[in-house]
Formats: sequence, C-alpha cells, structure tokens
Amino acid sequence: MSEIRRITTATAPIPAGHYSQAAVHGGVVYVAGQLAIDPATGEKLLGSIEEQTERTLRNVEAILLAAGSDLAHLLKVTVYVTDMAHWGAVNAVYARVLGDARPARAIVPVKSLNHGFLIEIDAIAALRDVASP
Repeated sequence: MSEIRRITTATAPIPAGHYSQAAVHGGVVYVAGQLAIDPATGEKLLGSIEEQTERTLRNVEAILLAAGSDLAHLLKVTVYVTDMAHWGAVNAVYARVLGDARPARAIVPVKSLNHGFLIEIDAIAALRDVASP
C-alpha cells in the first residue's frame, strides 16, 4: 500500500486550520480548497472576482507544482462562487489560466465564503510522472 504524502509549500497560502494544502496518493493529487490569499504576504485579496479567480487558480497551480503536477494534469476542479452572476467573469479567467487544459468541472453556488471571499477552488490532478493506462 502506498503512503500518503502531505504537501506544504510557501508558494501557496499556509493552511489556517487542521488540513494540508494537498495530499498525494496513488498518483493523484488532492488540493484543498484555495482562496485568493497572497502567499508572500498573507493578504486576503478581496477585490474583483477576476482578481480573486486569478489568485485562487495560481494558488492551486503552486500546490500542484510542489506536488509534482501542473494545470495540464488537472482531472477535476470544483469552483464555489457566492453569486452565479460572476460566472462569466470567472469562466473567462479560468479559460485564460488553464489554456488547453479542460478538466471535469463543477460549479457550486454557495451563500457565503470565509472572510468575504467570492470564490474558492479545490482540485484533483494526476502526477506528471505517472504513466496513463
């Protein structure tokens, strides 16, 4: 049985609770929900939905890179938004940042998020060095 590897990187926000930035098992990376927090300063970026989406995706990307994966290896992304009216702007930033990557995706409207954030994203990705069947 393979061991679970916990990921911690200073290039993404340090968890504020009892969880890891990601866990890796069986060639798969499970990224915890990420918010628009600047990892260098810890500042909560509560600006536009575009700014929050970009920062949140970059935090996911930083964790994937630390784990041995990247955006091209995303399998599934879940996007939590506080207002579905933001969806067009979120989708535009998402498409720009992910480029050709088209993982499975779910959009979940939520009443609110911690600290007044407008978006949270979690993800599942394959490791880069794991052969596909």
